[in-house]
Amino acid sequence: MTRPLIAVIGGHDCSAAEAELAEAVGRELAHAGAAVLCGGLGGVMEAAARGAHSAGGLTVGILPGDDPAAANRYVDVPLATGMGEMRNALIVRAARAVIAIGGGWGTLSEIALARRIGRPVIGLADAFAPGVDIPRVGTAAEAVGQALAQAGRG
Repeated sequence: MTRPLIAVIGGHDCSAAEAELAEAVGRELAHAGAAVLCGGLGGVMEAAARGAHSAGGLTVGILPGDDPAAANRYVDVPLATGMGEMRNALIVRAARAVIAIGGGWGTLSEIALARRIGRPVIGLADAFAPGVDIPRVGTAAEAVGQALAQAGRG
């Protein structure tokens, strides 16, 4: 059985609370048998990868630069694209669902791209309420449950 790829997106810079949520999401995804897909760098991306890694899960990082060594230490499969911010499209295209935590302009672009192609997006303490109409939840477990259910594996 193939593990569903669930993207966890959010800011390179994040608060301690956002990092804690992202780490919990990563753990929950690993426990559910899903793989964490992220941008491979710091902040929310690193926290989600750390959580999945600590629970024995698989982590994939789609990096903006050319160097796979730029990935955070919790990324198992670093994919160096050399595409800069355009790699955001690869993240949401490859994911079966997207969980947004915190974030800035890059996260907003990923949400918009995901919505455009019909990819499910779940907000968990995302920075875009009430301006961006996506389902929102209050806990990591709810975010993972909804993401997996909407990805067809609930």
